[in-house]
Formats: sequence, C-alpha cells, structure tokens
Amino acid sequence: MALLPIYTAPDPLLKTISKPVEEVNDDIRKLVDDMFETMYDAPGIGLAAIQVGVQKRVLVVDIVGKGRDDEAPQPLALINPEITWVSDDDAVYEEGCLSVPEHYADVARPAEIEVNYLDLSGARKSLSADGLLSTCIQHEIDHLEGILFLDHLSGLKRNMILRKLLKQKKIAS
Repeated sequence: MALLPIYTAPDPLLKTISKPVEEVNDDIRKLVDDMFETMYDAPGIGLAAIQVGVQKRVLVVDIVGKGRDDEAPQPLALINPEITWVSDDDAVYEEGCLSVPEHYADVARPAEIEVNYLDLSGARKSLSADGLLSTCIQHEIDHLEGILFLDHLSGLKRNMILRKLLKQKKIAS
C-alpha cells in the first residue's frame, strides 16, 4: 500500500468526468487499498479516485474512520457507483473535502439514496443509505462527475473559497 497525492481545488483534473471501470482486477484492488490508506492518513471519511489523479469511477468511504471513536472501521469501496433512487426529503450536513482543505459549508442533499455498484470481487451490489453515509456517497459520486461540494454553494461563497485556495497554492510554491 502507498500514500497517494491528493489533488486540491482549483486543479482542473477535479472538474473532469471519470471513466467506468472495465474490469475489477488486481490493479483496481490495489488502487482501492492505496485510496483507503490515503483517506485514513489525511484523515477523511471519503475519497474518489479522481482526487488522487486516477480518472476511474472508484470511491471509498468509511464514516467511522480508522482509529476514531470506539467503533471498528467500516470501509466500503464502490466501483462504478450509480444512484438509482433518492428520497424527496433533504438533509443538510456541514461538508468538507480533502480536495478543498480547511473549508466547510452546509450542503443540502437527498436524505436517503439507493446505489448500485460493483464490489472488489466484481459482483453487482445494491445499498440503501441514509444520514452521513448517504451524504458521503453522494459527495464522492459528485467527484466522479467533476463536481465539488463548492458547486452546491452560492457563486459568491464558492469564488471566495477558490480565491483563498489559489492564494495558499501561490504561497506554498
């Protein structure tokens, strides 16, 4: 396993649409392992492959996290995820993102979803999710479509955050 670099906004790669995985093979399983290691190290609760520079429809989530609380980690890898149903009710969570470091904002999303995906063996699975898991999966699927949580904010707030991120990148280089 290896730690992967996390791309940060406004990197144009984050605005690209990821391609479907043709076959769940050892390369994809290694990518998933590396993504979990990177996500836990960051630390975060979700990571899409595009955030580590891989334009594949792969995401990992673990809303418990490694070493948090008293619960055991609950890692979940979704390959080629597709939301098949959303509830009419919305839920608002304060979202953050490993690609938008140190910035947070309330985002409204459907409270419950159903998602189809492939697991690490290539088997088709279906999952019903609500609460934080639902929000996290939707956030990561947005990444696969080239959408950041900032895109759910007003233009003024989004531009303010992007300007701060650009300034931080200039200072760092």
